[in-house]
Amino acid sequence: MPGIIKTGNASQPLGAYPHARKAGNLLFLSGIGPRSPKDNSIPGLELDKEGNIIRYDIEKECHSVFANVKAVLEAAGSSWDKIIDVTVFLTNMKKDFPVYNKIYGDYFKEVQACRTTVEVKSLPTPISIELKVIATV
Repeated sequence: MPGIIKTGNASQPLGAYPHARKAGNLLFLSGIGPRSPKDNSIPGLELDKEGNIIRYDIEKECHSVFANVKAVLEAAGSSWDKIIDVTVFLTNMKKDFPVYNKIYGDYFKEVQACRTTVEVKSLPTPISIELKVIATV
């Protein structure tokens, strides 16, 4: 299908959807999380035997999710500086917002994309952050 973007350089989608889709000069990324494209692991995550989160590292997850977004943008012929809108999903706004907001500021200082940050009860895997991005191509 024209406009469908998939790459092996970002964490793989969990369902029947692409990493991104082009429409004209716009690029719409599916929700992108911090899972490693190499082994599907979540940086800084420790689970108990039942799969419950013991501890996680929002800083490591932020850097990883931004790397995955960058990989999808590049696979689509776009780049970080062409991001125009970001929706960020956090699972613990009170605890994680200050760290995430600082790291976000480092990555987006020059980009000045529009941003919305919301708290959600959970995400499809035991991740703490996910991004939904719109960029130009």
